[in-house]
Amino acid sequence: MNGQTHKSKRDEPSHMKPLAVVGPSDAETAALVERLAERLGDRGRVGTVTRTAANPGGDSTSHRSAAVTQSYHVGDDAWRARGDSSLSPGDALDRLASSCDYALVRGWDDTRLPTVVLGEPGASEDTSGEILQRAPTADEIDLSALLESLKSVEPHETLESLVERVKASPRSDRAGAIATFTGRVRARDGPDDDLTEYLEFERYDGVADERMAQLREELETRDGVHEVRLHHRTGVVEAEEDIVFVVVLAGHRPEAFRTVEDGIDRLKEEVPLFKKEITVSGEFWAHEH
Repeated sequence: MNGQTHKSKRDEPSHMKPLAVVGPSDAETAALVERLAERLGDRGRVGTVTRTAANPGGDSTSHRSAAVTQSYHVGDDAWRARGDSSLSPGDALDRLASSCDYALVRGWDDTRLPTVVLGEPGASEDTSGEILQRAPTADEIDLSALLESLKSVEPHETLESLVERVKASPRSDRAGAIATFTGRVRARDGPDDDLTEYLEFERYDGVADERMAQLREELETRDGVHEVRLHHRTGVVEAEEDIVFVVVLAGHRPEAFRTVEDGIDRLKEEVPLFKKEITVSGEFWAHEH
């Protein structure tokens, strides 16, 4: 892991935006990651996650940029951070989420992340994430347009990254409690139920974000509540993965607990998010079931 420090433009911990770079040429994908890291480094902290099998020489070329603050090198059998223990694929991004503004991922076609595809037409057609841009080579990528499109990418959040954000509140010296809620995908309600493979969430563009922000502001007006963070994932969320987080920083535990409970209840009732459930026997939209 790179030990140097690089301050974000913000004092508050970041909302990390992830981006995958895929293509048949290691040299081209490494070059694009390098160029992106240099540009993004002017905006905040940059982390990288690279599949070491994609570069048997140790991948030294993709992490020379001074803008890269953390680097995870991942083998075919396990994800590893240098000097750290084995990690799962989700863990690598999760660990970057509390300290980085951007994460650049190289070496996988199936991350379900927003993606840049390099190579001739037909390359990396099995990419499962949203394709933000395609080009034959790294030099032909429109970096300005790509960085602009990153603004609308859903951040990669974890419970830990949200907790770090409320701890950075200027009012943290008056807080004696942090209460949290994590909602996850339940594989089944009972032992005889069909197994849920995954849920897929869609948001009502613009309206969901606006309503989430309004809900946060309303919760933060309560006496004794200092900071509130809400996050709901969209897209595919597999069984036993986390879906939604509510984090409350408050003066005392009673108002912290009450606000967490009200926060998740109101989020489910008021924020327009649409859920499709896929089980071993079929699929259905939740409101149709």
